[in-house]
Amino acid sequence: MAEINQQKEVKDAVQAAVKSGIDVHQQIKSITLKALTLRQLDIDNIKRVTEEVSKGINEGIATQGGAAKEVFMQAATALDEALAIAAEASKLAIEEAASRVTEYSQHDLNDAIKDLQEMEGSFLDTLAKVAKGSNQVAADIVGDFIAHSGQSGTAVGKRTLTALEALKDLPHISKIIIVSSAVTTASSLAQIASGVLLGIAESLQSSHSKK
Repeated sequence: MAEINQQKEVKDAVQAAVKSGIDVHQQIKSITLKALTLRQLDIDNIKRVTEEVSKGINEGIATQGGAAKEVFMQAATALDEALAIAAEASKLAIEEAASRVTEYSQHDLNDAIKDLQEMEGSFLDTLAKVAKGSNQVAADIVGDFIAHSGQSGTAVGKRTLTALEALKDLPHISKIIIVSSAVTTASSLAQIASGVLLGIAESLQSSHSKK
């Protein structure tokens, strides 16, 4: 029940931000980052947050009339940027885990890397899925965004590629020895990533507040 309430709060907050039309990009980015930091940073929770934010955006732009496309672009770009920051946090967590070879198995790291690889596809797939249940105008706006993203790329996609390029050079990434005494699992790696993301989000919020 708490999880359902939390998801509804995210969707409602995003919807209200989009309806307001005021500083939409910053509002959506902050809401998304906050929602991501309340959970372990694994692909399942990232997908849940992405879906709730996408639903909120979709429902919010229904009231925007002629400004719908511009507002959607601000909101979707903000979600994209927040996911890119999450990808960076995941990369940093993987690097930390790879340096602690007695605690993490190759399987843990492979799962975390697989999550990274899925992030862009999950983002665009979720936008498309949510748009299917909306009116034609909203569906067209989302379709245009996805088509454009397919050509120019997304922030999360670019950050993921950079992260994967950096991770392939880690000395232990392909030859971790599973230590039988280790009980640490991929979930604790996700907790590290969540902590890293929280630090990044707080730093961004602080710098934004000073402007």
